[in-house]
Amino acid sequence: MSGAEAPAPKRTAVLISGRGSNMAALVEAAEAADFPAEIALVLSNRADAAGLDFARDHRIPTLVLSHKDYADRLAFDAALDAHLKAEGIEIVCLAGFMRLLTPWLVERWRNRMINVHPSLLPSFKGLHTHERALETGVRFHGCTVHFVRAEMDEGPIILQAVVPIEADDTPDVLAARVLEQEHVIYPKGLELLASGRLKVADERVEIAGAKGGLLPLVAPAV
Repeated sequence: MSGAEAPAPKRTAVLISGRGSNMAALVEAAEAADFPAEIALVLSNRADAAGLDFARDHRIPTLVLSHKDYADRLAFDAALDAHLKAEGIEIVCLAGFMRLLTPWLVERWRNRMINVHPSLLPSFKGLHTHERALETGVRFHGCTVHFVRAEMDEGPIILQAVVPIEADDTPDVLAARVLEQEHVIYPKGLELLASGRLKVADERVEIAGAKGGLLPLVAPAV
């Protein structure tokens, strides 16, 4: 007697505006036979986004939806939502998508839209996170995968990765170290969501089967 068939991978859209390095990490992870999500669409608001070429090289359908063609944010978001629905998309991943989404769209995709941000939220929301971390003098920096909410860089936290700040770090050096971890935790966050292991209760994320007992981190080592 054969076992039950594995559920079909969740059809996932990745939204980009530029090089799409996190999109590439998601695509490469999803190429594994047992990954629970399929990157079914890469959508950009910019026709010159370099990440579109990567997606095409990997035979992933792409779509350019220019915000300049719409009267306002709501009209653009309505068109975006219609395209996502037409493609049967179940999960949306923001990967350097440089558009503020309207509350209307965010609520339509509540707990099905995730983002990765280059800081340990709720610290350093917005832009220039690495410069601000260095200016502030914090000892740790990192990145966060979270569910998207209407407010910028808000939403229940799924995963975070921590990197130490070194005495001779520059913003570029620190950014590269953080980006390496973004490429690790963003695919993992998508995997957790697509496999049904995430539950949001009182705006906090519960992860089925998560391991506890992590060691404390101290920096610098003294």
